[in-house]
Amino acid sequence: MNSQFAVAVHILALVHQFPDASSSAEMAGSVGTNPVVIRTVSGLLRRAGLLRTRRGVAGAELTRPPTQITLLDVYRAVGQGSVFRLHEHPHPSCPVGANIQATLEAHFAQAQAALEAELARTTLADVTADLAQRAS
Repeated sequence: MNSQFAVAVHILALVHQFPDASSSAEMAGSVGTNPVVIRTVSGLLRRAGLLRTRRGVAGAELTRPPTQITLLDVYRAVGQGSVFRLHEHPHPSCPVGANIQATLEAHFAQAQAALEAELARTTLADVTADLAQRAS
């Protein structure tokens, strides 16, 4: 998993808390990255229907209330598939290599399901409430 998921949540939290100060340069300053990264991730959020922007106009807005945006929505918006990957060419003559993928696939699927269930329980409102509590 790359950092796009965390950056995406950061962007949505900024848009929610500071809707008038949400240029890509300002967001990049908060995230600690390049504005190009912000524009790339914002494009993914826009295509997923979570963020609305207008060409040539600074700023962005959420397309629905933060209580209705889950971290799973964001996770899927940035195209995060399974966090687990199998190696592609284990040796078929090795007793471990011949069976490792089938063994791990079942465990990885259970772990992925648990991750997605947790992300589905947490909303952007939960994240911004936690941020506000930590800032006070």
